[in-house]
Amino acid sequence: MVFDRSGAPSDRGTLGRFGLLRGVGARVRLLGRHRDRFQRATALAEALPEGRWTPLTDIASEVGVESRALVGLLLGDRSEGWHRLLTDDGGLPGEAHLTEAEREDWLDLLADDGVLAPDGRADAQRRIPASELAARLGPAGGGERTRRAWLIRASIVPGGDLIRDLWLPEGVCSLAASRLRDLPAGASREEVADAVREDYSGAGTEEKTQRTAEFHAFLSRMREHDIVVTNDGSNVHLGTIDGIPTFVSSVGEHANLQRPVKWHDADRPVDYDDLPDEFSVLVGNPDLSVVELTGFLPELEKLLGEPVDVPERTMRLPDVTVELAHDLLVDQGWLQECVELLRERPQLILYGPPGTGKTYLARHLARHLTFGRPECVQLVQFHPAYSYEDFFEGYRPAKADDGTVSFDLVRGPFRRLVAAALAHPGRPYVLIIDEINRGNLAKIFGELYFLLEYRDDRVNVLYGAADDHGFSLPRNVIIIGTMNTADRSIALVDTAMRRRFWFTELHPDAPPVREMLARWLHREEMPDEPARLLAELNSRIEDRDFRIGPSYLMRNSAATEAGLERIWRTQILPLLAEHHYGDGTDVPARYGLDALRRRLT
Repeated sequence: MVFDRSGAPSDRGTLGRFGLLRGVGARVRLLGRHRDRFQRATALAEALPEGRWTPLTDIASEVGVESRALVGLLLGDRSEGWHRLLTDDGGLPGEAHLTEAEREDWLDLLADDGVLAPDGRADAQRRIPASELAARLGPAGGGERTRRAWLIRASIVPGGDLIRDLWLPEGVCSLAASRLRDLPAGASREEVADAVREDYSGAGTEEKTQRTAEFHAFLSRMREHDIVVTNDGSNVHLGTIDGIPTFVSSVGEHANLQRPVKWHDADRPVDYDDLPDEFSVLVGNPDLSVVELTGFLPELEKLLGEPVDVPERTMRLPDVTVELAHDLLVDQGWLQECVELLRERPQLILYGPPGTGKTYLARHLARHLTFGRPECVQLVQFHPAYSYEDFFEGYRPAKADDGTVSFDLVRGPFRRLVAAALAHPGRPYVLIIDEINRGNLAKIFGELYFLLEYRDDRVNVLYGAADDHGFSLPRNVIIIGTMNTADRSIALVDTAMRRRFWFTELHPDAPPVREMLARWLHREEMPDEPARLLAELNSRIEDRDFRIGPSYLMRNSAATEAGLERIWRTQILPLLAEHHYGDGTDVPARYGLDALRRRLT
């Protein structure tokens, strides 16, 4: 006998005949020794919101058992949510030792839930850390099912208002299920799917999948004491479920499937602006009648007047310290202004001539903003051949064990960083784009341009699935770009990009770069001649964008005559020779060390 995820008999195929389950005796003995831990793991799996997944290793670590033992238990018990415990990158656990048929059945379940991405793995944007599930569930040993929260969107009634005319005065919420047969409370998803398949036979596949998920949530996943949210324009009403679902005959067949609700202060709705910023992103699809909001449970409980500690969702960017400014040889006020700009709009470009320390400052600022976590910083470099597929996601050839070649959807550095940021909403993540102006920005960013300005919205990405919820850019993703002005390409940056970024100049003639070399020489106890030579050199360069930055001379070899001459001959003079190419300027006579020293003496 094969069972579905709810424990009901199923004819889906071979799912259930896993090798691990053949050792039933060993599994029973393990369960006996670690019953409390396994019960906690089952409760965490059941706490997974619809359409979300979590790494199996996270759950195993949270409860203190081995992943292999946990897989055996979950595949045997089939508690709700078992199939959405996956590997760290969204794949199926290798500990299950699946046959090909079993893999296909498991992937079908994930696809039905809307978890599966086009690359055959779970969508990283739908990942939720086990620690968040544990926080929702409360301390271990409680034994209670986690509370959930739901948005129920009222059907449109011609000439009336379902919320004001029925829901609030009668104390109910409802779905329009005019063609759905009378199903019992607690019906399995498979039972609901069979009913929808027959009762809505004229509907398309996508509509059937959506109706199945919504009816199953309303009939079985919602429980008493769960929170219900609905909105009438900008007025938001909250309540708690107060009974089992029933089928009733309603006027116009717009509210056939109902559940009793205790509405909280029905005559005093909450303003839409009082809800978390991410709320509007999650409920932005008007086609969905039921959306799980368990991720906002603490905020909703607080709005209901219940005592609760609301978790910190907003990232915190640390202030600049005196030590950091000293180490970077810049003024603390200038560096703090960069942080203030990123707090207001998390996109900043450092621009200026070569050698002004743009990339160096960007990397150290990113390290400070992420509290020294290297996994929270990603650096990419744009160039003329760089594309959307390199940056975000695209298809890449992959060779299978049998020698055949297929094309897999591979996520680029930006999408991987966003996935990590979504898993840790209170932690800053920084993407450094070096030489941002060398790439074709419109081609690389594509539809992501929009999200740089409207982070609370979602867009349909180029390689997204037809039934996904779109892609959003979380507020805890910070973008710092560097731009070289010597090639004039800053003038080619379009207005849309200029509007979406702060621009901060780093120039040899202005703070903080102007004093940088002198401060470094003083700290290293070296003579100040390189600083005086650089100042005289830049005074002779008429074109401001071609003046030389201090980083060329911020090396110990500049303290010796041979080292200084080598830097001048192999790095500085070639730059100026290119600048004056074809105009007849004698570059060594004008910019050479001898000429500069004669002027200084």
